[in-house]
Amino acid sequence: MTNTVNTRGLILDILLAVTRDGEFLNQVLKNVLDKYAYLDKRDRSFISRVCHGCVERMPELDGILNRFSKVPVRKMKPVIHCILLSALYQMLYMDSVPNRSAVDEAVKLANKRGFSSLRGFVNGVLRSIDREKETISYPDPSNFNDYMEKKYSILPWMTQLWLSSMTKQEVEELGRAFLTEGPTCVRVMTDKISPAELKNQLEQEGIQVLLHDEREDVMYLSGYDSLPAMKAFRDGLFYVQDPSSMEVANAIDPKAGEIGMDVCSAPGGKAIHAAMLMAMQEKNGTDKGTIYARDLTPAKVSLIEENIKRTGMTNIEVACHDATILDENMVEKADFVIADLPCSGLGVLRKKPDIKYHTSLENVQELAKLQQEMLNVVCRYVKPGGRMIYSTCTINRIENEENTDQFLKKHGDFRLEKQVQILPQGGRQDGFYYALLKKGE
Repeated sequence: MTNTVNTRGLILDILLAVTRDGEFLNQVLKNVLDKYAYLDKRDRSFISRVCHGCVERMPELDGILNRFSKVPVRKMKPVIHCILLSALYQMLYMDSVPNRSAVDEAVKLANKRGFSSLRGFVNGVLRSIDREKETISYPDPSNFNDYMEKKYSILPWMTQLWLSSMTKQEVEELGRAFLTEGPTCVRVMTDKISPAELKNQLEQEGIQVLLHDEREDVMYLSGYDSLPAMKAFRDGLFYVQDPSSMEVANAIDPKAGEIGMDVCSAPGGKAIHAAMLMAMQEKNGTDKGTIYARDLTPAKVSLIEENIKRTGMTNIEVACHDATILDENMVEKADFVIADLPCSGLGVLRKKPDIKYHTSLENVQELAKLQQEMLNVVCRYVKPGGRMIYSTCTINRIENEENTDQFLKKHGDFRLEKQVQILPQGGRQDGFYYALLKKGE
C-alpha cells in the first residue's frame, strides 16, 4: 500500500473528528477523500473501510482494549485511543493487513504525533492482543445488554428499546444485519435507460453489478472508486437509494397530472422517484403534474436542486420551508403528501454507524413529539380523497406505529390503508417504516 504512514494519519484525524469532536463520519470522510483525491483507489478504500469499521464496532473494540490495557479506554488520550482502535480493527477484521504491520504502524504514528513516551504502551497492548486474540470472547447471552454491546456494538438503551416489541432472537438478528457489509444500492432512472443497458454500461466501466432478486429497476454496485467518477452517475442514469426507501413512491402511487408535496425532501430521492413515475405516465402532451419539494435550510434545498439537475427532472419545484409552519396557500391542494420526517435513524446504522452515539431514548421521545407536530400541520395539505404517507428510517414503535395511532385518533378524517415495518437485511436493505393514510372525500 502506497503512502502508508500518511494514510493511517488521515484515518487518525478522521477518527479524532468523530470520537473527540462529535462530527459525523460520513461528512468528515467525504471531506478528507475530496481533499486527498489524488490517493489511489486502494488507499481510499482502505481509509473508508478502517474508519467505518472502527466507528461501527467501537463498543466491541473498546471492550477488548479494556481487557488488555491497564489504562481503561475512558482515561486514554484521544490520540492514543484512536490509534489503538484503528490498529485493533485491522488486526481483527482485515486479513490483508499483517498484524505485525498494524502494530508497527501504530507505534510509529504515536511517535509521530508527539506521544513517544507511550510507544511502549501502544506496542504492549497490541502485542498482547495479537498473542492472545484466540482467547477473546463475548459475554454470556444471559446478560443480554452486555452481550449485544460487546458482540454487535448495540448500545444498551437500544437493546432495551427493541426488546419492548421484539424477541431476543430478533434483536440479535438486527445487530448481525447492521454489521454485514454490502454494495451500494441504486435505482435505475428507467425514464432514461433500461436496466439491461445501464448494467452493460457500468460493467464496461469495470463496475461490478448485481441485480435485485425481485425488482428489475434495482441493482447493487461495487468495485468502484467514487460515484462522481462514474459517467452513468454524472449523466443521471441512476439514483443511489435503498430498496426500503423506494417503497414510499411505489406506495403513494403518483399519477400524471397530480399535485404532490414532499415536506422534508432532502436529498430528494423520494420526490425524484415520484416525479419520474408521474412523467412516465404522461401521454400526448398531457400534464406531468408537479411535486413541491420542501426542506428546512438553504443547504438542504441546494442538495435537492443538485440531484434534480443531475437526474433531469422538470416537474419538481423546490423551496425552503419549515414543515412545522403551515403554508396557507397549499391547504387541501395536494393529491398526495410525502412526510418522510426527521427521525432517530436506527434503521440505517449499517451506513451511518455513528448515529447511535448521537441519540438516546430521550431523543427518540423528543423526535416523536416533533413528528406529531409536523404531521398535524402537513396533513392539512391533503385534499379530500387524497393520501399521505408517513415514513421514517428507524425501527421503534414510539416513532412509528404509536405515532400513527396517535395521528389517527386526532384526525378522524384519515384512515390507515397500510403500514409496514421493514427490518434490515444484511447488506441488502435498511430498516424503514411507512404508513399510507387516506383522507375521506
